[in-house]
Amino acid sequence: QVQLVESGGGLVQAGGSLRLSCTASGRTESIYAMGWFRQAPGKEREFVGYISLSTNFILYGDSGKGRFTISRDNARNTVHLQMNSLLPEDTAVYFCSADRSAQAPPRRRIADGYAYWGQGTQVTVSS
Repeated sequence: QVQLVESGGGLVQAGGSLRLSCTASGRTESIYAMGWFRQAPGKEREFVGYISLSTNFILYGDSGKGRFTISRDNARNTVHLQMNSLLPEDTAVYFCSADRSAQAPPRRRIADGYAYWGQGTQVTVSS
């Protein structure tokens, strides 16, 4: 099993920045990929990006391209999501995800591509 805990959410003004962190515990040595999704009220869960822990390949969703950056801290089993130039439409609950199976990148763009999820952290961007 893998447990995920997100942190770093909060309230920020438009144009500001936030850094989210996701720390994994449990059977972390077998994690292939860690991802970020977000869900706004009344909307479906949206892919933000993911990182392959075996190849360091990173794929971003359309909403965060050029503004969001995913990085990893191996020593702390942590993945970060740096979000810059935030917009009010970035307001959502952000979820961290992880998976212990090898899958192709397109599969990582959907929620079914991950077996483990964190509880989520709220990000609110005011205009």
